[in-house]
Amino acid sequence: MMATDSRQLWLRLFLPFAAGYFLSYVFRTANAVIGPVLARDLGLADNALGLLTSTYFLAFGAAQLPLGILLDRFGPRRVEAALLLVAAAGAVVFALSGTLAGLAVGRALIGLGVSACLMASFKAFSQWFPPERQASLTGWIMASGGLGALAAAKPLELALGIAGWREIVLALAVITVLVAAGLWWLVPDKPVAESGASLGEQFAGVRQIFSSRHFWRYGPLAFWLTGGFMAVQGLWATRWMTVIEDMNRAAIAARLTWISGAMLAGFLFMGFFATGLVRRGVRLENIYLIAMLAAIAGLASLALFPAHGGDLLWPLLGVCFSLSNIAYSLVSQGFPPDLSGRVNTALNLLVFAGAFGLQWGLGVLVDLLQSAGWTAATAYRAAFLSLLAGQATAFAWLLASRRRN
Repeated sequence: MMATDSRQLWLRLFLPFAAGYFLSYVFRTANAVIGPVLARDLGLADNALGLLTSTYFLAFGAAQLPLGILLDRFGPRRVEAALLLVAAAGAVVFALSGTLAGLAVGRALIGLGVSACLMASFKAFSQWFPPERQASLTGWIMASGGLGALAAAKPLELALGIAGWREIVLALAVITVLVAAGLWWLVPDKPVAESGASLGEQFAGVRQIFSSRHFWRYGPLAFWLTGGFMAVQGLWATRWMTVIEDMNRAAIAARLTWISGAMLAGFLFMGFFATGLVRRGVRLENIYLIAMLAAIAGLASLALFPAHGGDLLWPLLGVCFSLSNIAYSLVSQGFPPDLSGRVNTALNLLVFAGAFGLQWGLGVLVDLLQSAGWTAATAYRAAFLSLLAGQATAFAWLLASRRRN
């Protein structure tokens, strides 16, 4: 590939998809800052706020399996541009709603609309860039998501001092339409030969994935740890810092910015060093296992000693979360290349099922414990300890299945 062609692809292909994934992360994590304002304005309890925020993950996860087929059939440009218009419509519904049901519908449409942002990027990169560039491109596209998480922290908190949450969400809707237009007009199409596989044969591949022992080695940890971090970062981290650490909104936004910055550092580490480490004989699975063990230790320290080390432990969880995405490569290695898209979306389904179920479930547990007479602080610590138990069990499962193989 000539240098000029490479620069043109960077401008016409990578940057539009990076903008889409940036927005995906802004929408995903915005409720961590907006959530307390929503709860105050609409009188939402923790379980209602958890359900509202987690509808994003429910719709996102439900889209993953058909998404792989759509990307193969229609291409990443068409699929992501069309779905981003759905996200923009969802943002408008969310901004104009005054009821929990209306907000939930808007949030679900946003989740559906941004569900292709990462997978469409992977599909486009595999079409246009050589294999040796895939690892670095993965790191860079995830770094754009990390920037989105940064934007949804302190900058969003500052924006709330200038405009209301409804105006901010409407502005995001307009930006989303512009990104969709950029994808539609700028991204080139790459004609792909028809595979000849029927719809039934394509779904047979999905059944093969979900019946694989290799897939289920990593699936539980994807649910409990990767999905669990998304559930906490998107809502419950803010509530924890408010209830347990008595932090104000500005301090929480600053802490969230550090978490997002740590995530970005982890993604950049993947982009710059993952390929080189593998070439030097370092196994990706060992990096993954160390990062997951560190994440579990960090959550245990937070839950057991909540008054100590939050400024260090929360960013540690951010770094470990970014490295948890190594699981996509590890799972894909156990399947033929023609299943890679469906393998990634299948694992993504588990991640977002975890994000939805755990984000809602933690809120339900906190409300139940408080109704039974527990203090808010004790209820939140118990909820985090239950999450820790699930993560530790999933990690033990991975180690046990590793020995069996």
